[in-house]
Amino acid sequence: MPGSPDIVIIGSGVGGASVAAGLATTGADILVLEAGGHIEDRPENRDQRAIFQRGHFRPDETWYEADGTGFNPGNYYNVGGNSKFYGAVLTRYRREDFDEMQHLDGVSPAWPFPYEELEPWYGLAEELYQVRGALGEDPTEPVHSGTYAHAPVADEPAIASVRAKLKAKGVHPFSLPLGVDIERWLAKGKTPWDAHPNCFDGKMDAETTALAAALTYGNVKLQTGSRVTRLEAAADGRIVAVHYERNGESHVVRPKLVILAAGAVQSAVLLLRSANDANPTGLANRSDQVGRNFMNHNSTAVIAMSPWFRNDSVYQKTFGFNDFYLSDGEGGPPLGNVQLLGRISGPILKGAMPAVPEWLLDRVTAHSIDFYAMSEDLPSPESRVMVDGDRIVLKWVRSNWEAHERLVAKLKQVLRSAGFPVVVSRAFDKRTPSHQCGTVRIGTDPKEAPLDVFCRAFDHPNLFVVDAGFLPTSAAVNPALTIAAQALRVADHIASKDLAA
Repeated sequence: MPGSPDIVIIGSGVGGASVAAGLATTGADILVLEAGGHIEDRPENRDQRAIFQRGHFRPDETWYEADGTGFNPGNYYNVGGNSKFYGAVLTRYRREDFDEMQHLDGVSPAWPFPYEELEPWYGLAEELYQVRGALGEDPTEPVHSGTYAHAPVADEPAIASVRAKLKAKGVHPFSLPLGVDIERWLAKGKTPWDAHPNCFDGKMDAETTALAAALTYGNVKLQTGSRVTRLEAAADGRIVAVHYERNGESHVVRPKLVILAAGAVQSAVLLLRSANDANPTGLANRSDQVGRNFMNHNSTAVIAMSPWFRNDSVYQKTFGFNDFYLSDGEGGPPLGNVQLLGRISGPILKGAMPAVPEWLLDRVTAHSIDFYAMSEDLPSPESRVMVDGDRIVLKWVRSNWEAHERLVAKLKQVLRSAGFPVVVSRAFDKRTPSHQCGTVRIGTDPKEAPLDVFCRAFDHPNLFVVDAGFLPTSAAVNPALTIAAQALRVADHIASKDLAA
């Protein structure tokens, strides 16, 4: 087993894989520890009954609510992390998301740096994840210093017709920036990619892009099946050991630099479980903010139906609109983002409606189109991840819900005006990992945040946390690209300061 690499990266999701790609050229000896394994090329990968009805890929794990109620979370443990199942929407935060923003239910705080600081790294992340997109369609789009290298994924005919109807109603649909090689994806099977696992089938996830790029360098190694259990800190605060289990045996590795990227929940859990005499409430927790400010986007599936509309699309997920992102369209507070879901079929819908015959659901979905409404969840210290012995306790205090309900109502109104007389909706709950973030946020004051602006722990000079946990706000767009951009920025900082020396 490796003993003393220069850098250990814990987790191979978007944060861990991207920082590995950014550091690979330094020549540092880098070890990536991943708790799970590779997703194999199996029939279940495209079997919608296996995925959505039988929960074939869901983890055998229980988390708990504050009242002791257990639930099965939708977090995945495999090379590439949750990105293996994501919708591959790689959107930048809007420029306004970096500033303080007043919402109906409170204030979304400003980031410790402006959009312009991250903009160049967004461009590099878009290159790394081979994003397909188009500029000039979305009025809320922030300034880009470059253009997309790849044209957007094309609308299928039925979807193009709905985009045209929405435009006619004054809405501004834009092509979703997607990390999908659609020809490769469809060559493997005629399914959507949203929530379907990827085994090098054309989806640009953390494994197939960033990690694959990092592993072309001989100084980067990936070790699977390695679950990190504790970080060991010395009296001076430096992390001197990473303890992990593999094949039922305990191991320890002693790197110069540790980059924690296990995900917003698991990174917080690991820091809390690594408490010692000098850090009785957990590592990096002088501010008492580790685990706090958990955010999980307010999200709702909205299905619009019409007997005169025939949806013969396969993947569907090609456009969204932000007409209600910065305001409600009438001078009121921000509401959120709308984007297409991956195409919902009868087998998919039956997973949520098991009592309804699948043949009937097939008939309904043949005449429907499926949207995803997403609103910002505001950070709150009372919304938090805790540990109780071996238990993970998640106390999610949902915020900004009235604004989300207004967004759903606006979306329904727009869809009815576009020719869909029946529109139904269903909210997602915490069992769906709807972009979990927060818990180990960045800031400028160690009394208020665990990490500095480069994701370095104020209390531990050789510890960085580079996953969705660092996000000080959730915004109302998919967070993957922002995580990747910050990871590349952090990697450049580590390399330029020679921090792993």
